[in-house]
Amino acid sequence: MPSIGSPVCVAAVTRNLLLFARQVWYIYRMSTVSYLDRLLEPLTDAFTPELARAFADLRTDPQLQEYVDVLAQKANAGTITSDEDAEYKAIIDAADLVAILQLKARRFLKEQSA
Repeated sequence: MPSIGSPVCVAAVTRNLLLFARQVWYIYRMSTVSYLDRLLEPLTDAFTPELARAFADLRTDPQLQEYVDVLAQKANAGTITSDEDAEYKAIIDAADLVAILQLKARRFLKEQSA
């Protein structure tokens, strides 16, 4: 068994703390997403089939996706700078917003076709 303070013990504790932090962050993000869902309801009530299709068909620009992937790798490795981290979080927030709009658009289109 590794002794307290040994590199193996510190690595294990760090890994467990990171996993816990990610779980807390996930719970926080899910509650934020539900608020976004509710805030966007008036906008999505005004969907037309054309607007809903435009939202449903939105795709990330390949260059932006590549950049986000690099930021994600840096975040996971712990090498992301504070400026990059702020940008990464802003991109994730924007992606949450777009994802909610896309889900609402797809639901609208499904209801329209029924």
